[in-house]
Amino acid sequence: MAEPLFHWSAVDEFLDREQELAHLEKWWASTSREPLSLYGRRRSGKSWLFRRFAHEKPAVILVARRNAPGAQLAEFATRLEPLLGVRPAVGSLSELFRVIYRAASMKKILVVIDEFSNLLPTTQAEIERELTAIAAVMEDERDGSKLKLILCGSLVSQMEALFAVRSPLHGRLVPLQLQPVSYEESRLFTPDLAPLAQFERFAIAGGMPRYLSALGTGNLRDVICEKVLDPNAALWDEARTILDQELREPKIYFSILQALASGDKEFGEIVDALRADRKFISKYLSVLEEMRIIERRLPVNAEPGSRSGHWHLRDPFFRFWFRFVFPFQDDLESGLAATTLYDTEIEPVLADHVGPEFEEYCRSWVRSNAPAPKVGSWWGPSLNELRKAGTRTTEEIDIVGVVRSKVSIIGEARWRKRPMDLGYLAMIENFKIPALRQSGINVATTPIIYLFSRGGYAERLVEVAADREDLILVDTATALGK
Repeated sequence: MAEPLFHWSAVDEFLDREQELAHLEKWWASTSREPLSLYGRRRSGKSWLFRRFAHEKPAVILVARRNAPGAQLAEFATRLEPLLGVRPAVGSLSELFRVIYRAASMKKILVVIDEFSNLLPTTQAEIERELTAIAAVMEDERDGSKLKLILCGSLVSQMEALFAVRSPLHGRLVPLQLQPVSYEESRLFTPDLAPLAQFERFAIAGGMPRYLSALGTGNLRDVICEKVLDPNAALWDEARTILDQELREPKIYFSILQALASGDKEFGEIVDALRADRKFISKYLSVLEEMRIIERRLPVNAEPGSRSGHWHLRDPFFRFWFRFVFPFQDDLESGLAATTLYDTEIEPVLADHVGPEFEEYCRSWVRSNAPAPKVGSWWGPSLNELRKAGTRTTEEIDIVGVVRSKVSIIGEARWRKRPMDLGYLAMIENFKIPALRQSGINVATTPIIYLFSRGGYAERLVEVAADREDLILVDTATALGK
């Protein structure tokens, strides 16, 4: 009996992920019997990726839902019947693995188990027993089978735990983490927009293919009002839906994310904003960090354990949702026009939202185009005399490039429509670089200064740059359009 080929009707709509597809095809063509663990944040495009990969292959896709274990296994037995020619008896998760391994005893077959975490028990002891039983089946059946198995999941920390040293499946799975798409890759979803508009859209949707597909075309104001601010829109409650699926106490997490949506915060600032116990806030931050929603950022020169770190909401769409949607949902449901909210609360400060993402892109641009293997940002106290006078307290530098423990590149990025003028250069040379030196960091005598500006550069700044080899004005539209 010929194995049924999997056919995916949306194959022509699939965009990007060429590297991941090539990796999967190489694994498919190899003689490797190691299963793959494909994991990543929800909405990152995992289901589209493995369906595109499975297209026109002898494949079965099993999607694990949050059903009772017996009902879920019965559904899987029904899905496997066309492959086997008979309905299998599947009484446990380890028996499911034995069935699919034996189904591929003669010919190569691809089996994908999506949301594998949903099949695992609730307690750690039960999970250990279940995984131990699965490991035993793999040991017994793997060498006599041609099975190509993918275990897929969205709970990143749980999926990573599968191949941790203490896991019964350690050494039996090949990890493949699906990251959000980069800005360059995101442009495939916004082909009709100019580079500056493409980046603005990316800074709202982030690298999640679903959000890029929803927000990638049309007038930005109309798209946001229709797809995000309308109570009936698909993305109206998106962040809440994702967090409710993965968290037991969403209220505290929501408060943390709302605090971070307006900008990076120190740990103490978060504690003060929530008026909560420090040790509990630490626990909640750790969970959000494991979920890849937030991250702790350090100045470029700081040690890993430094207290000078800031917490950053790394997902652009979550930052947008918690800043502009979540606080106004009751008002929108009570009759506030979406266009009014956009015009009064979003449009005037949209550049502030895009700014952090633009800074991150400029740091990546410097890594690729300038000779600096280590690139980050820096923040710290202003010059002592200025702090004593009360004129300046802190300084921040968007881009700091380090070569052999010496800062050789300094950069600033501004997402503003107004052209950057000589004032920015004076601020860098008179305040920021001296403060960097005062902090004890080794700075080159004449570091190269890179400036990035959405609105271009004032004529006088262009004239100055023409006479200086250490001052580079990057054409932002060109950089974003490559």
